Amino acid sequence: MAYTDSSRRSRSGLTMRRLAAIAALMAVSLVTACASPAPAAPTPPAANADGPAFEFLDAGSGVEIREGDDWSLPASARPAPNSGFFSEEASVSDHVFVRSVDLSWRQIQPRQGDLDRGATGEAQGLSFDSLDEQLAGPDRFWMRIFASGENWAPEWVADECGVSTYGPDYDGERHLPIWDECVWGHLLDSYRRLFVDAGLAADPRLAFVYVPGAFTWAEFDYEMVTAAVDAGDLDLQTYLAWHDHAWHDLAELFGEHANKLVFTGEDYPFGPFGADDDLLAAQAVDAGLGIRNGITELSNFHLSEAPAYGSHVLPNGHLALDDTLPVHDGTRIVAAENECYNDCGYETDDPYYAVRQSNLKALQLRTNWIYVVPEPSYFAEYPEHWDWVRLSMGATAATAADAWAALRDAEDTYWEADEAGPIGDGSWVDRPWVRNLERWLVQVDEPGSVAHRSDDDVHSEVLESDNGTAHEGLRTDAAGGDTGFVFELDPRFEAASGACVVKVTYLDAGARSFTVDVGEWSSPPVERTGDGVWKTATVAIPPGTLAEHPSFRVSLAAGADDLTARFVRVVRAE
Repeated sequence: MAYTDSSRRSRSGLTMRRLAAIAALMAVSLVTACASPAPAAPTPPAANADGPAFEFLDAGSGVEIREGDDWSLPASARPAPNSGFFSEEASVSDHVFVRSVDLSWRQIQPRQGDLDRGATGEAQGLSFDSLDEQLAGPDRFWMRIFASGENWAPEWVADECGVSTYGPDYDGERHLPIWDECVWGHLLDSYRRLFVDAGLAADPRLAFVYVPGAFTWAEFDYEMVTAAVDAGDLDLQTYLAWHDHAWHDLAELFGEHANKLVFTGEDYPFGPFGADDDLLAAQAVDAGLGIRNGITELSNFHLSEAPAYGSHVLPNGHLALDDTLPVHDGTRIVAAENECYNDCGYETDDPYYAVRQSNLKALQLRTNWIYVVPEPSYFAEYPEHWDWVRLSMGATAATAADAWAALRDAEDTYWEADEAGPIGDGSWVDRPWVRNLERWLVQVDEPGSVAHRSDDDVHSEVLESDNGTAHEGLRTDAAGGDTGFVFELDPRFEAASGACVVKVTYLDAGARSFTVDVGEWSSPPVERTGDGVWKTATVAIPPGTLAEHPSFRVSLAAGADDLTARFVRVVRAE
């Protein structure tokens, strides 16, 4: 795919987002409501701060219907180990417990040799307190070492290695070639002094560290790699020779704490080497590192085929994610960053939709950590949704309180014209359209239950043109013989063995009812009024029924009008 200006902005959201984040956090100490209107939310109870902040909406006598989306979870739900929100500053009231520690390489090693723990520093227009000052206190933190910038790196490194800089980048900074073996060797020595000799890698307060510390905003995009290739100073062989050992170097350095390393690159980077650099992020993960993406706000774009996360497009357009891979073993970091909605140069008149979809995408990728800034992330406006996200991150099929399928057809424009990659063999039937976002619950087309694209809720170019068009919701086609939707539940979803509810978010349009059918059992009818409002029906399922029959159908009553549904959840109930 061509490296367009819009693609560059998509990949580099951190530039403006970090400045916006710092400004917002300096301006306010608590979340304040944004100007855009939002429905009033229930006041969360003051009880157990770790469990759900809102009451679980159960099924009462068998079926309960409520307007809007339903994110409620049972009172027993708890955050997964090694999961949470992180930001520049902690905000306990928002469950943001992990703050940043930012340093420049020049700051901590202005001269070759021992670390300088008392010096202040700067990078990206930001000023950093000394290492010792930032490490004071018992609270948890995550780290970035701003390393590659001409004004971030120690002056002696360029002299010692005899290297030139490349740039300027889109933020005006020139960068040292981090792939140069001399530069890399000195950076590894600094990492060793800081994280091994000074004990930071083993410090239980350190949640994780972004690596390798390049380029703009210390995220590993390919703008400077491309600049070096264009200058004739870098070829594929040299780049791969460094890349093949770089991540093993870091993993070996951190030893038993290598799970705290987070590679900041991406699958299919916008780089100069064509298909030869497509899968290099997966190579970093294979070396033992975690992974993060900085632009999941563009929830439809570029992230469907994501081997580093184990996510792949199937021929039918569904996404299959292998959560048995080591990167999802619960010890590593799988991160996303969701705060740029009406910020960082982006705009939307429907922030709820943008927030909802980006978080669904992040959870489909099985993230266990999400970077947020409470105000631009709309924590105050959508507290029930963010509480659900908090209690969903890092869960497994065996521990999750719910399994779900977001029903939709959305185009991933990254693959629109690019036939390269493992899905470039023509097998993807409706390329570049992706069917659904699913997490342990899969919608299955069967005779009489084929789902069809719905035009009831269509969104185009949200935040950016790259984000394409999404049809939220799938519909039946009773006239064509398709009178329901079939769902298969992952057998590992242990909650199915107990009392469960199925929640169906649907458009209340048309006449007559639908039911939820499991084996020989059918629910009471869910009656429609035809008022055109999105609603969620909660249907009680007899205990153990889904464990015995891990497949169910949402079925139209005889003669009923077509139904559009956009979100289906199976939730354990108490």
